[in-house]
Amino acid sequence: MGTPQIAVPSLLALLDAGFEIPLAVSQPDKPKGRGNRLTPTPVKETSIAHGISVYQPEKLRDNPEAAEMLSSFNPAFFAVVAYGKILPAEILDIPAYAPVNLHFSLLPLYRGAAPVNWAILNGNEKTGVTTMKMDAGMDTGDILLMNETSVTGKNAAELADELSRSGAELLVKTLREYESIAPRKQNHLYATNAPMMRKEDGLINWNKSAGEIERMIRAFTPWPSAYTYLDGKALKISAADVDTEYSGNDPGLIYCTGKRSFRVGTGQGGLILKELQLEGKRSMTAAEFIAGYKLNIGSYVG
Repeated sequence: MGTPQIAVPSLLALLDAGFEIPLAVSQPDKPKGRGNRLTPTPVKETSIAHGISVYQPEKLRDNPEAAEMLSSFNPAFFAVVAYGKILPAEILDIPAYAPVNLHFSLLPLYRGAAPVNWAILNGNEKTGVTTMKMDAGMDTGDILLMNETSVTGKNAAELADELSRSGAELLVKTLREYESIAPRKQNHLYATNAPMMRKEDGLINWNKSAGEIERMIRAFTPWPSAYTYLDGKALKISAADVDTEYSGNDPGLIYCTGKRSFRVGTGQGGLILKELQLEGKRSMTAAEFIAGYKLNIGSYVG
């Protein structure tokens, strides 16, 4: 059971390990692009390419047809990776062994839809992946195995890719060794939530420190993207560094420009902007941006 690209490595790893996968369950196709054409999910595309049947129910709760369909395969496990729907009790009870979920955090930290983004945003030095025996709650099941990963310097896309690959290996290990693994209860006192980011959350508040904004840019890349405004136009920022030599506190001030970069003040320190996309334009490096756009020291963004 999975939907987005980050679930694909797990599907491929299970196939490579010799597991029999008679069915893939994925979210329904959704319209994309200018023509609003229905687009298959990455898990669906990969499944079809490997001869696996795909089932895409609109819902699982109060759906006797779905329960009957899934039961008909007499599954040993459900392997669930970023499926996108909570499984109700009548579905969780179907596998002979367990429904096993791969979650992209070190539970009980960051339960919810956006654990990778929040780990970066909050400045964690490490995060990881957890396999757990699913229950009816939101990422509250017993922990099976864990694997840690460094967060430092990575954006959300890079970290998610790394976690999807390490998680795929952990999922294979979990299913192979399931009967010898002793599940352990989560300590709910330490639980934190990781709700999905909203587009409006990406607006940069230049009153925050340079370090906070740099983490935000990494956490929001590629989606929903961190952005500000320059001369009335939206300006997405997808990469930046903290200017360790600047200690000013003039939020939004363009205090330095050159041929290859420009720098903006924050509530504490400065930020070196590296990759940008102005409204209506393609994404480009700061050097490309400066070559085609006149920036004035002393003007402001925001």
